[in-house]
Amino acid sequence: MTDGRPGQLKIYLGAAPGVGKTCRMLDEGRRRAARGADVVIGYVECHGRPHTEAALARARADGVTAVDRARCSCRGGEFTELDLDALLARRPQVALVDDLAHANVPGAGRNPRRWQDVDRLLTAGIDVVTTVNIQHMESLNDVVEKITEVPQAETVPDEVVRRAHQIELVDIAPEALRRRMARGDIHAPEDVDAALAHAFRPGNLTALRQLALLWLADRVDEALQAYRFEHGIGGVWETRERVVVGLTGGPEGDTLVRRAARIADRSAGGELLAVHITRSDGLAAGASHASLTRQRRLVEDLGGSYHSVVGDDVAGALVEFARAENATQLVLGSSRRGRFERFLTGRGTGETVVALSGAIDVHTVTHERAGHGTLLPSRRRTLSGPRRVAGPVAGLLLPLALTFLLDLDAARGRLNLTSEALLFLLAVVGVACIGGVASAVVASVTASLLLNYWFMPPVGHFALGDPNSVLALVAFAIVAATVAAVVDRSLRLSRRSARATAEAETMSALAGTIVRGGRPVPALLERAREAFGVAAAELVDRPPDTSDARVTAVPAGADAYLVLRGRTLSAADRRVLTAFAAHVGAAVERARLAEAAAEVEPVKAADRMRTALLRAVGHDLRTPLAAALAAIGSLRSPDLDFCEQDRQELLATAEESLTRLNRLVDNLLDMSRLQAGALRLELRATALEEVLGPALDSLPPACPVDTGGLEEIPAVLADPPLLERVLANLVNNAARHTPPGGRVLVTASALAGRVEVRVVDRGPGLPAADRDRVFEPFQRLGDTDNTTGLGLGLALSRGLAEAMDGTLTPEDTPGGGLTMVLSLPFAGHFAEVNGAHPGSVWHSERL
Repeated sequence: MTDGRPGQLKIYLGAAPGVGKTCRMLDEGRRRAARGADVVIGYVECHGRPHTEAALARARADGVTAVDRARCSCRGGEFTELDLDALLARRPQVALVDDLAHANVPGAGRNPRRWQDVDRLLTAGIDVVTTVNIQHMESLNDVVEKITEVPQAETVPDEVVRRAHQIELVDIAPEALRRRMARGDIHAPEDVDAALAHAFRPGNLTALRQLALLWLADRVDEALQAYRFEHGIGGVWETRERVVVGLTGGPEGDTLVRRAARIADRSAGGELLAVHITRSDGLAAGASHASLTRQRRLVEDLGGSYHSVVGDDVAGALVEFARAENATQLVLGSSRRGRFERFLTGRGTGETVVALSGAIDVHTVTHERAGHGTLLPSRRRTLSGPRRVAGPVAGLLLPLALTFLLDLDAARGRLNLTSEALLFLLAVVGVACIGGVASAVVASVTASLLLNYWFMPPVGHFALGDPNSVLALVAFAIVAATVAAVVDRSLRLSRRSARATAEAETMSALAGTIVRGGRPVPALLERAREAFGVAAAELVDRPPDTSDARVTAVPAGADAYLVLRGRTLSAADRRVLTAFAAHVGAAVERARLAEAAAEVEPVKAADRMRTALLRAVGHDLRTPLAAALAAIGSLRSPDLDFCEQDRQELLATAEESLTRLNRLVDNLLDMSRLQAGALRLELRATALEEVLGPALDSLPPACPVDTGGLEEIPAVLADPPLLERVLANLVNNAARHTPPGGRVLVTASALAGRVEVRVVDRGPGLPAADRDRVFEPFQRLGDTDNTTGLGLGLALSRGLAEAMDGTLTPEDTPGGGLTMVLSLPFAGHFAEVNGAHPGSVWHSERL
């Protein structure tokens, strides 16, 4: 029995079928049972593999029991599935459930997917051990299809696997796996050659193995980051090469990104991260939003990620970001400042980063703008700590130094009092620019006293009783205060403007995250964590305890709060955080609306179908019915006397009308069964000649058709009556669009385990924009009348083809016209058992 806690999930992850996942799962069950746990086999599929069957036998011999499977019927076959209700009623401590991505047979249980069954077991407090292959991960579905050229119909959301308490990789070298296949340990001997030549090629297996290793490495990295945060570890652990490149928004950024990407590519699994520090006290010189946008795209094209962080100290924020991401290397550009500017402003960002980097390697990359000066004035910066100290010191020393220079013999007597006063005034202005108001006051008092004592008569004495001396002292004080106030106001306005620009840049990046992200809420939380330099960002439904100053919570919509943990935020940061929270709330509300819209969409689709049907039946069903009633009514009328020829014509009209009516009703019923998932199929090996003849016989005589080369085509796996319907609809549709005197051509070819039947016409063709619409019900594209049916022919044909594991696609006919391509699987062993062709061994684990 369980103790009320949620169950824990353990997953054995493999790169391909046959690596040994199920055997490892069964061995895990035996070990837990030996330790006294109540272990039950919920579902295990051996696929006829001797090693798996032996592992299952060992588990049963060691006391691991199994619940009976649920039996169900589908498409004329008998299947067994996981009996979720029986397993919940049994309530073991541990359940062994094979093949997490499996799609349940319709009607076999509560859920359409097995991972949903597993989630229900975990909610009930039952621990689950399961298996999954990397090609079934939803995020890798398209990548695997490009590698193996086999689409994966069964997938499991990455988030389900990521939530697992433990993920263990079951790995084997590609050549060893191919030897297993050659020995017949994975598939039957007659299928080995096809598997080795298709899905089990060495390149395919190597690529899938790399995908599995990298995916698991990312999960291990996430666990490592969580451990470092929980234990307050700030040092760099060089477990993986992670390269951070700092971007200023200048033109040199492209060079830095490419250089950093080359550094990351030198090591397997290297990761590239680009970061731009948005200063709250002023933008970096030369920052260009156009350049940053271009560099963001370049980083993403190179497989990296772009980040934006707000920081008062650029160097400190850059190093803090690198440490938080466990970066091993930092790439920076050489300073754009010239020698004189470096002399005035002291140590730059690059030198400061080197001093703070610790164990992180710092690369300084030269570029064409290095040493050429900044592109924007640097006086927009606020007073730093050193300048606040240097200002008053300069207010004392600079007037003394000027007095010493003017008192030298070479300068004495060459300047008059006005020139000397202007020089002192210039010194005061310089001190004001360096240190602000307080420094300017110190400089003005010092300069006034020195000017009064050394240069105003009587020289060598303070002449405070002289009105001119007092006026000079007051004038100096006023000028100094005015200049200092102007300088200070300029700095404050620059600080506000820069802060507003920084906030606008951050919100712009946030908006981009919302627009680009398929899952905006997690992306916004990650953006908030990075932008404010905190350890964690989360969305909760109730306000947390904010007694800790390092925890900040702001409302984010109804019953939602955005919480940041890790550092104390300033008032300005809180203002931006409020805007962040508003965006997060909007994203949450949008997600809720999307879910609601998704629930309503089936109802709307059914309503559209109902409306279209009611519009169509007004003519298409009533016309043949009226014609048949009129013909029969005429024959039954006692007032009319028809000759034998007229009677036969009326009977033929009635028969033709009723036949047409019967065909329309059959199409409607079959379409409704398809949409309801209730169409019953009886799949078997079917020769094309077996169904093509009856299909052509059911068409009107005025439908000339040419066929050829069908004798050599292997049998397909299909339901013969339904395949006959599909071919009849396709040929009839082609005949209606073939010009007078033309003929419809039906050909077939075999390729890669599938048969392609092509129905070719020489009609007007079909625009590319209409190739999806033509398969929608009640569409009669290009028809000018309503006497050709309900427009269900192609829609029904595609539905029936997909139900038989086939496809129906339109192509252009060379020289003009349209070709409908019907693709169906071979009726080989794999097709009969799994609904897949022999080369598609990935489908062999569907059942």
